[in-house]
This record gives sequence, C-alpha cells and structure tokens, in this order.
Amino acid sequence: MSKKKKIKKDKTVKSINNNIRSSVRKLNPILKGIVGKKVDIAIRDLQFSEKRITKDIRKTINSAVANAENNFQYDIDKLVVKEAYCGKKIIMKRFRPRAKGRAAPILKPYSSVTIILSESKKMESHGTKS
Repeated sequence: MSKKKKIKKDKTVKSINNNIRSSVRKLNPILKGIVGKKVDIAIRDLQFSEKRITKDIRKTINSAVANAENNFQYDIDKLVVKEAYCGKKIIMKRFRPRAKGRAAPILKPYSSVTIILSESKKMESHGTKS
C-alpha cells in the first residue's frame, strides 16, 4: 500500500535579510503594513516612509522580486506580498559610564526579515463601481 504524495506547486518566492540593525519592535508595524499589497505599491509605501529601516526592507523585497523573475519566470506585475515577518538575532551589549563610577547597559539588537511573495491569480481593478 503505497500512497502517492500530491506535490502541490505553490507559487511563492522567499527572500531573507539577516542581521538588520534594528529591533523587532520597530520592524513589526512596518512589515504588517505591507502584507497583502502588490509589490509595486508596497515599495512605493516604503519609499515615502520616514523610518530609517525601510531602506533595508525595500532591498529585501527587490531581492525577492529578482528571485521570482530570474529563477521562476513569474510575472512581476502579479506579485503580492503574502507574508512579511521578522525574528530576533544577536544583541550587542555596550556600556555607558554614569555618575559615581556606575555603568548603564546599552543593548543594540539585530533582526532578520523574511519576505514571501506569491503570484496572484486575478488582477484587481481599481475605481470601478459595477
């Protein structure tokens, strides 16, 4: 009794950016804002954001788009941000001298960002009232 496994070809592309010099707490709201959007709209939103870290997130999205185009021959106009999440990495520990010979710790966290793109089936049109 051998069971045949159905191989479901999921049209997803992943890009990971390790060691981003920012905390997870600062990255999460930015990543939640781009999930579900088309790639060009997500890049545009990140471009006009005032946060410093959006440049690294934009580089990760562009890397995922390049992977989709070169490795899998996907249409880049149909790509949508399926998932975007981040995780903790190392924390550099530094110390700052304070009064009376004391020292206060400074924590410099690093994060990893993962962007997963998928190819949408239908094209959505904007501005129609039918």
